Amino acid sequence: MRELELSDGVVTLSPLRPEDAAAHLAGEDEELVRWLSGGPSTPEGVAAYFRQCREQWEADGPLRAFGIRADEEGGNGVLAGTIDLRFGHADLAPGQVNVAYGLYPPWRGRGLATRAVLLASGYGARVGAREAVIRVEPENAASAAVARRAGFRPAGRARDGHGTLHDWYLRGLDLFRPEAAGE
Repeated sequence: MRELELSDGVVTLSPLRPEDAAAHLAGEDEELVRWLSGGPSTPEGVAAYFRQCREQWEADGPLRAFGIRADEEGGNGVLAGTIDLRFGHADLAPGQVNVAYGLYPPWRGRGLATRAVLLASGYGARVGAREAVIRVEPENAASAAVARRAGFRPAGRARDGHGTLHDWYLRGLDLFRPEAAGE
């Protein structure tokens, strides 16, 4: 499973690797801390999280964390951010998968997050999810715009288990299934 790569020719998703830790730390900024991680990362914390991600992949666990790699000309995919899918999340209904993403500052505004969300949603459909959910804090206009560009529809507002208010965006995944394309 660790060799999995999903690509559209511009963006490639592949499981996070321990060697991605330094690039992740270097790319973290105030926006990622505020909207995604909830606090500044440390080298030890990132290393532990990336180990957890690897273990989840190896165990076919509920967390599937990908590196978003920008396919630059002549390059082999520079780490531009992360995206993860969480199956069986306590706030979600059966068949739903949570999608969370973040790009490092130099890669924002290029459409890479939208591409990554579409690739990850396709993967989610192939492994059994029926609907993808993106939960965005109301002040995070950039993340909400990604959800809309990726075809997610607004579905209300709710507080999570920690009391944080989120706007919910949903997208059915039937169109991502191979049988929907006649394969």
